[in-house]
Amino acid sequence: MDISAIAALAPVIPVLTVERVADAVPLARALVKGGLPVLEITFRTEAALEALRAIAREAPEAVVGAGTVLDEAQVRQAMAAGARFGVSPGCTPTLAKAAKEAGLPFLPGVQTVSEAMALREQGFELLKFFPADVAGGTAWLKAAAAPLRGLRFCPTGGIGIGTAPDYLALPNVACVGGSWVAPRDAVAAADWPRIERLAAAAAALKRA
Repeated sequence: MDISAIAALAPVIPVLTVERVADAVPLARALVKGGLPVLEITFRTEAALEALRAIAREAPEAVVGAGTVLDEAQVRQAMAAGARFGVSPGCTPTLAKAAKEAGLPFLPGVQTVSEAMALREQGFELLKFFPADVAGGTAWLKAAAAPLRGLRFCPTGGIGIGTAPDYLALPNVACVGGSWVAPRDAVAAADWPRIERLAAAAAALKRA
């Protein structure tokens, strides 16, 4: 499954910062049950790699990927842990090459038109727009649509249930990334029913 097919599975990709490995599988199951099968585990915590591994092993119904992938070593770690895709906040030629050579479906991050053009030259047609809220939001995406025809985006950063519909209404938005579906207090309290409800509300959002 390529990155476009993965992005098509749901309108929202939960961006998850997992602090405790024990939370990983029940969190994944709650999100999938709510209708969000694609999960991004960010490489921002000590528990991240083992959490990714646990989900890949124990929750095969989830399409789990690695986020905040910054270099070739992390591409290899993600693949070894069972990641089915990777996401980066930005991108370098070395990182793009590593992901391609590893065969890892990859969502590289951009913030400018020039960065988007550079990645298009390398064959990437779906890009993460990050941080969306402070980099121009829907106004940037609307302005970039014509000159960057053929490119689609997954805006991430500062998006919530209130603003996600505005992004998803744009033809060049494939999906959005967000952490609002797994609030830290809900995860800490193991309130999986609440997370399932938040996931269901996100899964019901309409795309252009």
